[in-house]
Order: sequence, then structure tokens, then C-alpha cells
Amino acid sequence: MSDVSAALGVRLYPDLVEPGGLAPALAQTATAHQLDVGQVTAPEQGRSRFTCAELASKRGVVCVSLGSQARYFMIDLRVEGEVEARGDATDLLQVAQVADAWRAGATLAELTARFPFMEQMKRHPVTQAG
Repeated sequence: MSDVSAALGVRLYPDLVEPGGLAPALAQTATAHQLDVGQVTAPEQGRSRFTCAELASKRGVVCVSLGSQARYFMIDLRVEGEVEARGDATDLLQVAQVADAWRAGATLAELTARFPFMEQMKRHPVTQAG
């Protein structure tokens, strides 16, 4: 079994094996559907090079990773290191559509309305100990 097959779990993600993991498969999906997700990168070493992807933009980073017990894609929208929204999609095309909408300027409210699997994270002010 190849490194990529072992990392992905062939039963859950057979469609990601041939392209070489999540990042290249996500880039291919975006291209096939004419979506602008920007440059898709992955860590250079370890299992995560097959199971994680990042899509950077001026607005922040879309981080994607794979579910390990069931087939789903975990999405985090991060701005300046803070998770602004997150969700779990069941289809790689949905992931590409979220990234495309984010890059195109959709607000968090628009994203969560258009993609019901995405949830805006609530902010809790930090109180100063006194």
C-alpha cells in the first residue's frame, strides 16, 4: 500500500489517492468547476501532507482536513490566526465552493446562509483578572 493510500484510508477517500492527497484533489476539483480557490498548499512532511490543505487569501486562510472515522471534510476559516467560521462538508466540491465564495468577498453571514454546514464562531470577550 502506498504512503498516500495508508494516510487517507482507501475506504473513506479512494478519490483522493490518485491525485496524491487532499490538496491536489481540491485543486483539481476547483479547476474542473471553474472556481477560484487560489494556491492550494499542504504540509511538506508526514501524514498531513496527504490529509490537510490550506488555501490562503488576503482575507485569511481556509484550512481543510479529513475526518478519520467517517468521510467528511473539516473546514476552518481563519483570520489572523483566529477561527472565524467552521464546518464539516461531505463533498469536496462544497469545500471548493466555500473557498471560492470567501475569496470573492462573501461575508461570514453570507457564507453561513449559503452553506448551512458552516457556522460562524461566537466571540467571547476576555476579562482581565483583577
